[in-house]
Amino acid sequence: MFIQLYHPTKQSGPFALVTAPVPKPWAKEVTIRPRSVALNGIDWKNIKFGATIRSWPAVIGVDGAGTVESVGEGVTAFKPGDEVLKNAVAKKPSALSFEEAALLPICLLIAGAAITVGLKVALPGLPKGGNSSTNPPQSILVLGCSSAVGAAAIQLLQMALPSAVIVATSSEAHHARLRSLRATACLERAAQQDSAAPKAATPGGAGFDAFRADGPKLYPLVMTRPDAKVPERLQVTLVGAQDMLDIEPNPMAYLVKLVGEGKYKLPVKIEVVGKGFQALEKSLERFPFRISGTKLVVTL
Repeated sequence: MFIQLYHPTKQSGPFALVTAPVPKPWAKEVTIRPRSVALNGIDWKNIKFGATIRSWPAVIGVDGAGTVESVGEGVTAFKPGDEVLKNAVAKKPSALSFEEAALLPICLLIAGAAITVGLKVALPGLPKGGNSSTNPPQSILVLGCSSAVGAAAIQLLQMALPSAVIVATSSEAHHARLRSLRATACLERAAQQDSAAPKAATPGGAGFDAFRADGPKLYPLVMTRPDAKVPERLQVTLVGAQDMLDIEPNPMAYLVKLVGEGKYKLPVKIEVVGKGFQALEKSLERFPFRISGTKLVVTL
């Protein structure tokens, strides 16, 4: 028995369709037949620059949803036929399609890591909670909220710090959606270059906690943006999906519960761009500049 793999053979392509033996899960592992794939910025960076690739050819893709094909020894939570989220495996929310569910994993993991590791704020209801600070921030500026990670962070922050002021930056076209996700206020992206505008959005114009003399000077920075310019006085923490998994081995079950309770919404809209392997390569051509407030999804 064989499966088909569609992967780039070297940095910057080309893609090739090849066959490989059907994988067998090791103990405590499952194999998943993908039904949908959500394209992530790191996929484009891996293909273009080899950002996290150790050798070529390489299998690309971190976000997706599908059905369990087989389970390894010791697996009791899943069985063949279960509909699941890829990456940190969890049951797919029943109310979501495979295409909708595909965008959930990585943005939740990274946003959760930014909050628990970077800001040292525990997430309520998460079994292991994460870090907990004695001086949690009460005014927070979230940059780049047209992205799934930024929009996910808004929702998690409001759950963890319901009295905090959460100010989001994005193009104006996304402000209504961000307010529906309970951002306190929204600013145009250009406001990031003008310290007066963000400061005016905070209570009494006192400024965000990270920049005040008496505030926690914490700045979580997503690992895919390590070259971002950050004021020297801030305590920068590079965060990625693995940081969340190190805190909580099964964070996606937490997310599925939130979705089922109506406490967490899809962070951005999805655009199903096609079906089949060829749609993947064509869709990646739209990165990095022609995507905003949208997650591109391919049905398989």
